[in-house]
Amino acid sequence: MRIVSIGGGPAGLYYAILAKRADPRREIVIHERNRPGDTFGFGVVFSDRTMDNLAKADPESHAEIVASFAHWEDIDIHWKGSVVRSRGHGFAGLERRRLLEILTRRAQALGVEIRFESEIVDPRTIAAGADLVLGADGVWSGVRKSYEAELGPEIDLRPNRFVWLGTTFPFEAFTFYFNETPHGLFRVHAYRYAPGASTFIVECTEDTWRRAGMDTADEDQTIAYCEEVFRKELAGHRLQKNRSVWRQFPNIRNARWSSGNVVLLGDAVHTAHFSIGSGTKPALQGALALHEAVEREKDIPRALAAYEADRKPGVERLQRAAQVSLEWFEGTERYRALDAMTFAMSLLSRSLRVSHANLRLRDPDIVAAVDRACAVASGALPADAPADAAVPPPMLTPFRVRRMRLANRVVVSPMCQYRAENGLVNDWHLVHLGGRALGGAGLVIAEMTDVAPEGRITPGCAGLWTPEHAAAYRRITDFVHANGDTKIGVQLAHAGRKAGREVPWKGGARIPGWEVVGPSPIAWDAGSQTPRALDYAGLAGIKDAFVRGAHLASEAGFDLIELHAAHGYLLSSFLSPLSNQRDDEYGGSLEGRLRFPVEVVRAVREAWGDRPLFVRISATEWHAGGTTPAEAVQIARALVDAGADLIDVSGGATVPGTRPDRSRLFHVALADRIRHEARIPVMAVGGIMTADDANSVIASARADLVAIAREHLADPYFTRHAAIAQGAPLPWPPPYLLARTKVQT
Repeated sequence: MRIVSIGGGPAGLYYAILAKRADPRREIVIHERNRPGDTFGFGVVFSDRTMDNLAKADPESHAEIVASFAHWEDIDIHWKGSVVRSRGHGFAGLERRRLLEILTRRAQALGVEIRFESEIVDPRTIAAGADLVLGADGVWSGVRKSYEAELGPEIDLRPNRFVWLGTTFPFEAFTFYFNETPHGLFRVHAYRYAPGASTFIVECTEDTWRRAGMDTADEDQTIAYCEEVFRKELAGHRLQKNRSVWRQFPNIRNARWSSGNVVLLGDAVHTAHFSIGSGTKPALQGALALHEAVEREKDIPRALAAYEADRKPGVERLQRAAQVSLEWFEGTERYRALDAMTFAMSLLSRSLRVSHANLRLRDPDIVAAVDRACAVASGALPADAPADAAVPPPMLTPFRVRRMRLANRVVVSPMCQYRAENGLVNDWHLVHLGGRALGGAGLVIAEMTDVAPEGRITPGCAGLWTPEHAAAYRRITDFVHANGDTKIGVQLAHAGRKAGREVPWKGGARIPGWEVVGPSPIAWDAGSQTPRALDYAGLAGIKDAFVRGAHLASEAGFDLIELHAAHGYLLSSFLSPLSNQRDDEYGGSLEGRLRFPVEVVRAVREAWGDRPLFVRISATEWHAGGTTPAEAVQIARALVDAGADLIDVSGGATVPGTRPDRSRLFHVALADRIRHEARIPVMAVGGIMTADDANSVIASARADLVAIAREHLADPYFTRHAAIAQGAPLPWPPPYLLARTKVQT
């Protein structure tokens, strides 16, 4: 078997080692464009857990790599004159040159031929004479370029600028610096990888980079500037260069990882931002996965397909975490108002892989400090409380909106039940909402409740357009208020162009003759009727319906109104450029698209008075040409200026056929951005499934409230059970006191 690796970095070398070790008869050749010993950058990072599989795959190289490690357990975060140290993380650093020396020597000892200064111009020629070809030639892979049509690469150059430097400063911990300058904020990711040798990555926004003059700086000018910015931190140590030019990080993905007998490895096939570790770890893991697939399958095309199927899901999870992490660093300026401890919690949990509970296992002291800070800030604990005072988990701290005090941060998200009759709620809704209120959530929000009969999604949707509807709801709100501290709200809406469907379990087909309306005559999908574009009289009528709904919500006894301006319903369809193509003052620019939703918010605020008013928005549409996260910040700010107290940050469902990311906490980063950039309270929703998720969101100041839907369907007592599990049980309703002892022990 003849194997050729185009590229002699860690991925190509490690695969060659494993393949030659498995079968010494194999002819393996590595073409490396650089000279022996050439490398760019300084150190690479591994977590302590990375090395276990590598030890089994090739004990010889593993032993030599581990013997060269510089270990550390801590992370130091320098923020606004304070240093927060978090312990128990377990990292190892290694000089990149040393790693390549180890792998090169090991490969050559096994009989692998390495041809240095060998540039492959036409990879297809190589593929014709080999059984297997590895495209392991790095970020700007020539192999990937040659097979672009077959592999479908996607390269996203991120806006921040960074430069990879070295220093002799001996860092004791993985260290983050955040230094303000007249030009803007600079961040540093630094770690020691050998005695007297450390990596020092400087990062900033494009605007800061330009204002600092770094867009025209050479290596020496870059070093001089950075040494001045970090003079105090470097304490007399110098910075070092090694092709240290300012770069943009490329997010690389490929639709397919192989073509015929050619397969991509390492940075050629995928990258993950350096803020969650170096690319060397996934490169070695990918080489191991490819080796296992080839040894198992024998047939090369089948083996390459198996490699991709086995490895791709894990890589996609890593890239999702890296994306959230890099976006945190791209937007660090938004966190300037945070104190050092909250900022540290936000940084440590930025990728969403380190949770509140996970961090407690690593560093219980820092989590205790964060929890105490949350409790004090919420009023749950006096600032001068003794050190041994009981501290509630973040999710169980109170929250105030105007005169309403929520006992905790957990919200039962509005969930359509499709069981109303002519818009009237009934016993089903009493049990559904009443049961979840007994379950201990701070707030229960009744399902999307439409302000007009033609504004319902289905005939089974709830409504508030007559006094009879208010009376039906009053039975439920009275029950909730009589049986605990839980507050209850209602989500007022108009379905717009998504109205007039059968209930889901009857197939959701369009109901003939149901008139639908929207900002523009654009049907929801090919099977939907075209909506009537609302004229001025129609807009006034809709606004009046929302005002009437607000008055009826007051009669019904609700504590809160949430206006539904998300998911493609009427107010949402005005906000989206995909559904609003008007050429009058209610369309066009973002200001124009905001006009009608803002008018509705103002009118409802006037009708509702000094009581809490939330608005749910789709902060992303998961579709090209739709609302961007930056626009969502502007939308949120405008709605709050119009009278909303809090923005419920959801996403998607504005047009059909989208493929949203539904991973854990998938909208939380959007809520975080809106909260800190617009400086307004927000509620996070989407993939919040556990008490640990809820605690993580609140403790890191990503949101003020957490809305949880499906978990409450599965367990109406979600909050009560979570409180018991965390040693902070909630008060029990008197009829249930007999169960308290059994459940809490």
